[in-house]
Amino acid sequence: MAETLWAEVDSNGRLLLPENLAQNFGLQPGARLRLEIVGNQLRLHRPVTHLAKIYLEPTNLCNLRCSICIRQTWDEALGRMSQATFNRIFEDIQRLDPLPTVFFGGLGEPLYHPRSIEWIARLKSLGARVELITNGTTLTEKRSRQLIEAGLDLLWVSLDGATPESYADIRLGAELPKVIANLARLRRMRPGGHHPRPELGIAFVAMRRNIADLPELIRIGRSVGARLFSITNVLPYTAEMQGERLYERTLKHIAYLASPWLPSLSLTKIDLDDTTGPVFLQVLNSGCNVIFAGNNLSGANDVCNFIESGSLSIRWDGAVSPCWPLMHNHVSYLHGKERRNRQHVIANVHERGLMDIWLDPDYLAYRQRVQNFAFAPCTFCGGCDLSEANEEDCLGNEFPVCGGCLWAQGIIQCP
Repeated sequence: MAETLWAEVDSNGRLLLPENLAQNFGLQPGARLRLEIVGNQLRLHRPVTHLAKIYLEPTNLCNLRCSICIRQTWDEALGRMSQATFNRIFEDIQRLDPLPTVFFGGLGEPLYHPRSIEWIARLKSLGARVELITNGTTLTEKRSRQLIEAGLDLLWVSLDGATPESYADIRLGAELPKVIANLARLRRMRPGGHHPRPELGIAFVAMRRNIADLPELIRIGRSVGARLFSITNVLPYTAEMQGERLYERTLKHIAYLASPWLPSLSLTKIDLDDTTGPVFLQVLNSGCNVIFAGNNLSGANDVCNFIESGSLSIRWDGAVSPCWPLMHNHVSYLHGKERRNRQHVIANVHERGLMDIWLDPDYLAYRQRVQNFAFAPCTFCGGCDLSEANEEDCLGNEFPVCGGCLWAQGIIQCP
């Protein structure tokens, strides 16, 4: 449920916000905010100077070889974060006020690192919010108890199938009944109350081969106490995986849906059943900008949620990048062609402190540029060779360019 707060306007016409709200969103004296007028609403965007979230990659190793994973095609060094690297990060985090959320994730299995739970406990001792994503296969009784005792706030579990067969088709080497049993045991072990910790979320990668499983997956998730569900499209790392996409038409319509000349259709809340469901689907594809109960169903385009959430990503070796997609070199596919994505490393925590990196003028300018998103529209165009890499674009932007980023178009999302 959304929290309701009140602001005041003083005699000089200045907006006065509650002190705790200003602190939590980094609204320090001199901070510059992006304002956006949407209908009757005024949206204030987080200043790009506010570090609110850190994605921490303990390792890029994993105990599985999933068919949809980036590791199927890349040629990157593999390793685990050292104690010395974590200590440097921890020392910088404890100096921050307010403390950022720390998300244990990246492009490996966080619980494949022997110190992840120990590090979670250390961060929780500071009072930080800590989250983690796992494939759930190694969530033993002992490890579940350790995560609960460490104080983990939110546990995301990747489940990409609702039957043993569909799950094993994607999560090679894993067994769905075992993972579900692990989650059911975790639910029983958590302390009681209205807000048991860790809270449980389910992450699902939607494809043609598994999308029919989604209703049953939600039922399974609710049966083991999941309160959050994150559904994303697949990002094809191989030519064959392109056939699994569920957004080919969406890519073509991104520019059209953003047009100010598009007719607007406002729908009230209705029962969705066998009668209204097919009609509702036709309305969504009617060529109108559909507003359902006050919310725009086409969503936002050209918006980087990594920038909007005030986040950065730290690789297992201490390298700092703006986001998950820029942590590692990799190849994906866009418009039937390879797209080469070169990693963008700002600095390393062994060379500079976190806030020194975060407030670096060039890095600040980059985040401001991404927030304004004046990049070429490669996601729905793809008409030139420049769209086949993130090196430069036809508008004169230089590396790294984000016009071909599917995260910025709301097609791919991370928990």
